Amino acid sequence: MVASAPSPSGTRIVPDFHRLWIGQTISEVGSRISREGLPFTALLLLHANAGQMGILTSISTASVLLFGLFAGVIVDRLKKRPVMISTDLGRAALLGLIPLAALTHRLTFGVLIGVAALVGILTVHFDVAYQSYLPVLVERDELLESNRRLSTSASGAEMVGPALAGLLVQTITAPLAILVDALSFLVSAFSVWSIRKPEPVVHEHHAAPRLSDSLEGLRFIWNHVALRSLLLRSASTFLFMGLVFALYLLNAIRIVHISTSALGIAIALGGAGGLTGAWLAARLSRRHGHATTFFLSAAFAGAANLFIPLSSQFPHIGFPCLCIQQFFGDMAFTVYIVNETTVRQTLAPPQVMGRVNSVMQIASRGMLPFGALSGGFLAQRFGIAPTLWVGAGGVFLSCLWLLPLLRHSREIWTAPPNAAG
Repeated sequence: MVASAPSPSGTRIVPDFHRLWIGQTISEVGSRISREGLPFTALLLLHANAGQMGILTSISTASVLLFGLFAGVIVDRLKKRPVMISTDLGRAALLGLIPLAALTHRLTFGVLIGVAALVGILTVHFDVAYQSYLPVLVERDELLESNRRLSTSASGAEMVGPALAGLLVQTITAPLAILVDALSFLVSAFSVWSIRKPEPVVHEHHAAPRLSDSLEGLRFIWNHVALRSLLLRSASTFLFMGLVFALYLLNAIRIVHISTSALGIAIALGGAGGLTGAWLAARLSRRHGHATTFFLSAAFAGAANLFIPLSSQFPHIGFPCLCIQQFFGDMAFTVYIVNETTVRQTLAPPQVMGRVNSVMQIASRGMLPFGALSGGFLAQRFGIAPTLWVGAGGVFLSCLWLLPLLRHSREIWTAPPNAAG
């Protein structure tokens, strides 16, 4: 047996986790390329209009809303590793259709939407299985360090991926750039397949999933004081973030008047902030406890978001405002999300882990389209700057949901209640 290597923080690095980590690092970079490559394909090759771009952007979020709860039931009823492998292979095959269709002159906007929708559905299932599989792969006391490492990879991909996507689109065209992401999913599938640790036996369920089964995750969260506060904060935060996201590029280009290269610098600073947050996440929670870390990181991220409407109010200092928001906002957000994911994986029993993760996915990514629609309406009615103030202010105030956690003892983070099977 291969011995586990010690990490700098003193936590063992399990060889099987190494395999998962390497595969996901490569896949994260590939996903950033595809994230940029799909809209570039629509714009540059298919000459999509604003309405079509809106449809393309909302497809993946719609998948979370429509299939999130069902994905949680599926993941809880099956072994996680086969779900991850099959969804990786499915996404590789689907994304490979885009360069194939482009080379054979059969690529249409309908094909692009169909691929994006199916990839979104598979991604929902992968993400729920992925977050539910980590507690199977590593010991409970290794979860925080493992999530920190995975978050470091995601932040690094956010720095490298968009720039690499731009280079690939310029040199080999957008559809062929998407092929790189397809290949990265094959690497991810192989890395998961190569993991040696067996999964626990899953009890067979012959009955079709019912709505009550899907809602079991929500019931578990609502009956736990810590998870309930995290859920409410997540839902309100992402709702108001949707207002901001819908207008971010419009504000940066048309009001602040910064160039696309300057915007790229600001976004890269966000990746650097995420790397810093990943480095701080475990240290802060070990020193100050989860409750204080959650509240302060949420408040800090909310305060950083206020620099977005500030850039709209004072365009002459808009660029440094956006840089400050990207670095410090992403830093605080990463501290929060690393600890939030770890707490969820620690508190939720295996039999409802998938459904708990799927509910939290809906409360985060699933709220973005509602905020985006509201942001567009409010901006047309009252203007971009006032709408950005509403969105950023809502993100900041959402930290108030976490205040009750400061009154509870640390036992709520380590002693989960019994869940209904």
